[in-house]
Amino acid sequence: MSEALQNSNSSLDTPIQFIKGVGPKRAKVLESLNIFTIKDLLYYFPRKYLDRTSLSTIGSISEGDEVNLVGRVKSVNLRRMKKGNFVTANVADHTGSIRLMWFNAADYIHQSLKVGDLLTMHGKVAAYKGSPQIVHPEYDKLNANEISLTTGFIIPVYPLTDDLKKSGLDNRNLRKIIYLALESVDSIDDHFDKDLRKKFNIENLDISLRNIHYPKNFESLEKSTHRLKYDEHFFLQLLLAMRKSKIKENKYDSIKFKTKSYNKILKNLDFELTGSQQLSLREIVDDFISENPMNRMIQGDVGCGKTIVSILASSIVVDNDYQVGIMAPTDLLSKQLYKNFKSHFEAIGIKCSLLVGSLKPKDKDKVLKDIKLGKSNIIIGTHALFQKDVQFHNLGFVVIDEQHRFGVNQRQKLLSKSTNPNLMAMTATPIPRTLAITYNGDMDLSIIDELPKNRPDIHTSFIEKDNLSTAFNFIREKVESGGQTIIVYPLINESEKQDLSAAVESYEYLSNSIFPDLNVGLMHGQLEDENKNNEMQKFMEGDIDILVSTTVVEVGIDNPNVNVMLINNSERFGLSQLHQLRGRVGRGSLESYCLLCSDSESPKTKERLSIIVNSRNGFEIADEDLKLRGPGEFFGEKQSGFVKFKIADLITDGPIIRDARMNAFEIIKNDANLTHNNHINIKQKFDDEYLQLFLKTTVN
Repeated sequence: MSEALQNSNSSLDTPIQFIKGVGPKRAKVLESLNIFTIKDLLYYFPRKYLDRTSLSTIGSISEGDEVNLVGRVKSVNLRRMKKGNFVTANVADHTGSIRLMWFNAADYIHQSLKVGDLLTMHGKVAAYKGSPQIVHPEYDKLNANEISLTTGFIIPVYPLTDDLKKSGLDNRNLRKIIYLALESVDSIDDHFDKDLRKKFNIENLDISLRNIHYPKNFESLEKSTHRLKYDEHFFLQLLLAMRKSKIKENKYDSIKFKTKSYNKILKNLDFELTGSQQLSLREIVDDFISENPMNRMIQGDVGCGKTIVSILASSIVVDNDYQVGIMAPTDLLSKQLYKNFKSHFEAIGIKCSLLVGSLKPKDKDKVLKDIKLGKSNIIIGTHALFQKDVQFHNLGFVVIDEQHRFGVNQRQKLLSKSTNPNLMAMTATPIPRTLAITYNGDMDLSIIDELPKNRPDIHTSFIEKDNLSTAFNFIREKVESGGQTIIVYPLINESEKQDLSAAVESYEYLSNSIFPDLNVGLMHGQLEDENKNNEMQKFMEGDIDILVSTTVVEVGIDNPNVNVMLINNSERFGLSQLHQLRGRVGRGSLESYCLLCSDSESPKTKERLSIIVNSRNGFEIADEDLKLRGPGEFFGEKQSGFVKFKIADLITDGPIIRDARMNAFEIIKNDANLTHNNHINIKQKFDDEYLQLFLKTTVN
């Protein structure tokens, strides 16, 4: 950082307790919000604003109006009552008078207000004995040395925790503290110089931080909000650009496009690859033959055929005498992938192994030995793959399935075992573009947006709980015609005992009272692995007609004979999760059905579920899900170590994200180490706030 910038911004590092109105007690409460300095306080942004830019005269107001007034106190009275005290004040201007009334903090207000005080007031007008009255108005004094922060301005409203409220820090006090903090800072120098600000079309940082708290007008508020959002997106995109640059600067042996195993597998397929699958494979081959390691995301809709793409890609790697490691989040999904890979590879003499936590010690030792000696060409497993006792012979390709369920550091642990770390991540959760370039912005992206031609449509409909008997009759009809059914209960977290109990009780009711003559199975995460595997095996082989399950079936079940799914309490699921669940049916040639059951009377719930009923496009559904639930819950689990935004919004900031990404990547392309003169202050901010995250999540 330049000496001028360092000196100019030194007051931003002043401890929070030294601001007037804070002190040690309130400082501790603010520190619980990670507010330690004036800078931290200035970056504690309002959650909304109130427009109080217009003043009314007392004589012009009417009952029901929300008004901003200025008047002088004519009288103050405290009434003591058994149920609590209250204080009233009579305030007048040149056009009339109004009664103010407070029940909360009555003693304090009585001591604070004096006859003759000039007040600014804001509140909603009510009537009291034919005269105007405001109950609990916000007010400020306009006496000498007093600051008015409630009237005549666009007023910031800050998020308040219970601890803040208990300490006496309400919005009125917090506004005053922030105002005094801003007054104590001469100027806030910018990490973007004048030329870059002009190029990026953004406001000055000093102006933005002042206007975000006390905007002069709505135009200045909009410009300041844009600038501060831009900062957050820019530095995150800079982080991603640096990570991508770091990966690409490494040189490794290219993987030649050998087609021996590839062509054999392709020849054995009983279907044709879609155009999207072929394009993704061409992009993968281009990565292999380059000198830089692959860092690619395969994103596709449920049932689009990502697995066969990963199988064909793996065949190229194996023919180059490298091993392939495929990591999935659950035993169930790992076993399903193992079954798929094994069916294609062992037919052409390539060995696949399964490494999951449920293996018996003897079997695990055998697998570990085969991996170390290179006898296993393709190894599929869970988190067990990156444990210390796993030593690969020559790992050259890492595939992460359902990658959003793994933290960045977990992926890097597996990659660190590779001599030629090519990474391909896959997700069956279609990700809105703003999320894709933020969560996975350091990766090249391939999109599979076509479904195989042989897949039947899935008829989706909404039913109320009162009509469950009709649904059960429909299920019986389809089972007797040779299909199978999955009935899902909303156990989102396997520790939720109440939900688990409901699922088990429903299983007993269905198996004993509704379908006593059919084979009904039960699947949930707390079953012993052996029982879980037995149930799944029986279901896959057709020995179970109806599988009652929690959301463990969301991924991993690929049974082409399942043609009905009934999802209970569907209002409790996100849209993307409902779409994932629906993807467990319609995987064969049978006409398939998904029934969404809910007893919710909420119009919003019905509107939300209608999105699933009317669309099978996962990308459209993902966009709606993002709007409804926000990015924090979109993936079910938040990615480990990811940046938390203070003002940016992934849902609404699409244009800002694209601009910030373009500019950040351009800077890193031309100045990877940020050594140019106009990038020095950018580097300082990056080092202060983002460097540790970069070091944690980058392969060295």
